[in-house]
Parts: sequence; C-alpha cells; structure tokens
Amino acid sequence: MDPLEQFDPLVSEWFKTRFGTATEPQVLGWPEIRSGNDVLISAPTGSGKTLAAFLLCLDRLVRAARGQTLADETEVVYVSPLKALSNDVQKNLEIPLGEISELAASKGIVLAPIRTAVRTGDTPMPERQKMGKRPPHILVTTPESLFILLTAERSRAMLRTTRTVIVDEIHAVADDKRGSHLALSLARLDALAAHPIQRIGLSATVKPIEEVAQFLSPQARIINIGHRREMELAVEVPKDELGPVASTEMWTEIYDRVAELILARRTTLVFVNTRRLSERVAHALSGWAKMSYSRIMAAFRARIVCMRKRG
Repeated sequence: MDPLEQFDPLVSEWFKTRFGTATEPQVLGWPEIRSGNDVLISAPTGSGKTLAAFLLCLDRLVRAARGQTLADETEVVYVSPLKALSNDVQKNLEIPLGEISELAASKGIVLAPIRTAVRTGDTPMPERQKMGKRPPHILVTTPESLFILLTAERSRAMLRTTRTVIVDEIHAVADDKRGSHLALSLARLDALAAHPIQRIGLSATVKPIEEVAQFLSPQARIINIGHRREMELAVEVPKDELGPVASTEMWTEIYDRVAELILARRTTLVFVNTRRLSERVAHALSGWAKMSYSRIMAAFRARIVCMRKRG
C-alpha cells in the first residue's frame, strides 16, 4: 500500500511532487506515529527523519485548516538542543507549508493560515509578545527556553494545548545534565497539558538505542534504520611519477581533478594534513573557479556574437 494514501490529498500530492517516494524512516515511522505511539527514529543524516516526524503533524493541521476548524492554539512543540533552528524551521516547516498553501490556492481550496514560531534566548521581545497574543500552531524551541516557557504563566497557558512533542538530536542531551533538565520539562509539560502528549525522538547516531528510547519514554517504539550508507571509494594518483616533492605540474593536475569532482557533485569536502596546505588548496581552487567562470562567460559571449551574425 502507498504510505501516502492516508494523508490529506494536498499533503500527499505536495510530497510526491517534491520528493517522489517516501524514505525508509518515513515508511516505518508513519504507522507508529499515526497509531499514537511514542517513537524514537534513528536514521542517517539526510534520510528524511525530521519530515517523518513533522508530516503527520502538518497533515493534521492541513485537514483542520481545510475544514476551517483550525484553532488558535499550539499543537506541536519541536525541541532541539542545537542553535541552528532557523534552518530546521525553513526546510521542514515554512517551505512545506508555503508550497502546500500554493497548491491549495491553485486548486481553489481555501486554507486557514498555519503559523510557526521560534522561541529561543535570542528571540526579540516583540516576537515573544506576538506569540503570547496569538499562539503558533507549531512552536520551535530549545530545552532551556522550554523550561522558561513552562514557568511563565502566559506561556504555560499556550503550552496547555500541546499534543505532540518532537525532540530532535536527542543523543546530544540524553547523557548529561541538559538531558535531566529536559526530562523534567517534559514531565512538567505532561502534567500541564489538557491532552496526552505523544513524544517523538529523532537522532542520527544513538547508542545504546534502548536506553535513549527509555529516556524519551518508557513506552517508546524504536525505528532503527542503522547508519551504514552506500559508499563509492576510489584511490586516485597523479599521472606523473611520484617523488619526495610534488612539482607545480603535479599540483596543477591534482587541482584540476579535484575541481572535476567538485563540479560533478553538490557538496565536496577536501581534507589535507596542515592548515597551511588547506589555505593553499583553497586559494588554488578559488582561482580555478574564477578562471572557469571567465572561460564560461567568454564562450557564452562568443556564442551570442555568432548567433547575431547568423541572424
């Protein structure tokens, strides 16, 4: 059965258009999350585990927004120990919600706006006040800010409607005092909420996974995808004969090959032995990039001139 069949048609169509098919963490995680179980998903970075946690929450909100029954209350709290929350919000919340809204508009479907907000120590006071007056449907925060929110009376009232808590990068807090602090906050949130709260934990690397699942919830189901990824390994050496010192020609050949690999891939990491060598390689590659850009633009201009002459 298609794992997307049970989603709202808008959510399903958006997902298929943007991603094509679901990943393994999503296929295995969605049934457990839909059943209301507490779930720990452990999968490699880039496998779609964050969206595995978020999509069912978005689906619930989209259904309410389509039926004009979306209440002005917070339903989802996303907690991450990392400071780079803005990227998580944009990639897994703002972009999906924006594109789903555009899809709905193209079909003549009216969706009530679904709001998200970030609350950290760096959040400006006007944004905090705005959040208190009109709660976001999805709140993104850190463990420390969650503790503060659970202490202030107005924010406590906002959190009382929470139905789902997503704890990202759970391995980063499970074994230290931040984890104890977060466990206390989650217990306080459970006692405060008007509904039973579902807990979803996410991690790329976690071991022993059973103990971390117990930290998340004694009833947590484990989705363990493993951490081995497909790997293509190759050893390449310059065509010239190797010697105790690399010649200028050999370095040029190395830079050219590294540049070819960079162009063939989206992201490339280049490791060297010393900081001095890293600066040298970076300078050489930046020079190569500028030279390549100049060549491309020169070829483009020459082609334009040729087309004008033919015309």
